Amino acid sequence: MKNPIRIWLDDAHAAPDTRHVDTCDGIRAAAIMIVAWFHIWQQSWLYPGIDAFGAHLSFDPLVRSGYMWVDIMILISGFCLALPWSRLRWEGGAKPDVLDFYAKRMIRIHPSYMLAVTVMFAVAVATGAYRSMDHLKLDIFSHMTYTHTFFYDAYYASNLGGALWTLAIELQFYLIFPFIAREFLKSPVMTITAMIATALAVRGYIADTYADISLYFNQLPAYLDSFALGMLAAEVHVWLSRKRPNAMTRIVCSLGCVLLLPFFWTLVCDQARASGTAAIRMGQMMHRLPLSTLGALLLVLSANAGLIVRRILGNPVTRFISAVSMQFYIWHQTLAVWILQYRLIPSACEHPNYEGDHRWQVIYTAVCFLGGLAVAAVLTYGFERPVAKWLQKKWNAWRGEKRAKKEA
Repeated sequence: MKNPIRIWLDDAHAAPDTRHVDTCDGIRAAAIMIVAWFHIWQQSWLYPGIDAFGAHLSFDPLVRSGYMWVDIMILISGFCLALPWSRLRWEGGAKPDVLDFYAKRMIRIHPSYMLAVTVMFAVAVATGAYRSMDHLKLDIFSHMTYTHTFFYDAYYASNLGGALWTLAIELQFYLIFPFIAREFLKSPVMTITAMIATALAVRGYIADTYADISLYFNQLPAYLDSFALGMLAAEVHVWLSRKRPNAMTRIVCSLGCVLLLPFFWTLVCDQARASGTAAIRMGQMMHRLPLSTLGALLLVLSANAGLIVRRILGNPVTRFISAVSMQFYIWHQTLAVWILQYRLIPSACEHPNYEGDHRWQVIYTAVCFLGGLAVAAVLTYGFERPVAKWLQKKWNAWRGEKRAKKEA
């Protein structure tokens, strides 16, 4: 019979994967599901909780502050972007090609993004959602150029989905990342420090300068510390992988993951207590650095933890959610709004969410989650991946021809 401790620790001396970090799938899945829960809760007003052992456990703080977990999604983006550069530092190899990087990012995002913009625009026009031609033109122009975060009406009053602003932030960061990565390779500490300092300075300026921070607190410069801490987590993870964790490392990292949970809960409870839109946005800025720090620690600790922790975060369910996460994120909020707006879930109440039709609230919430995942799966495996594979093949062929001509 195998030693249960050895089973729990698994391959204690095996080096963690530095290419696909499976526990990252679980953290991404958790983050995106919490964000989705918040958006669905905004429509359902189903206050979440469970009754067990004569007590009621409320998840209201987690859901009420669910928008915060966008910061963790951005942190994970920084982590994944930095992994090749951290491997380059510690394992050697050729520097990633800048043009190939841009092409890969656009191939990954742009077709799905444009599909969403096209469908949502068609629905908006068909239903007469635009109040003026100027609003329509601004919405289209800003979304086509990934600049809709710069305009209030294209950000807060857009008819093209409430979730697409995050992809604009991502693409804006992709534009500057090769230059940041070059400095990161030379001096990771200075680069990370400069990015965090810039984000703190920008958020401090925003808080001190603007009475209404709504258009500023989610701009790219205010997110640089989240990206930076993800990059730092990648650097630490690759460095640790070279040392091959022993049994004690697995135990310490597993306990560290557990000990982080109360700190996450404290942050979300503190944010959930914010009253009023202005306080919520200010609180989100204030909590961005500590939340991203906790997220970075979780990324590193979970990747080097024992088998139980790694299976909780890295399993077929989390891998599936992570795989379809972009499509789910793009569509979940819009689908939730459409399901409510067109009364696809019947109820005897005129406004079942406000009037507290509990049966409707439960069914609506389940349909939004399951329907969103189903749509995401169809779009991921029926559109996103086939299109990306075809475009990548075309790009590789074109780049190969260019290199061949250059060498000739």
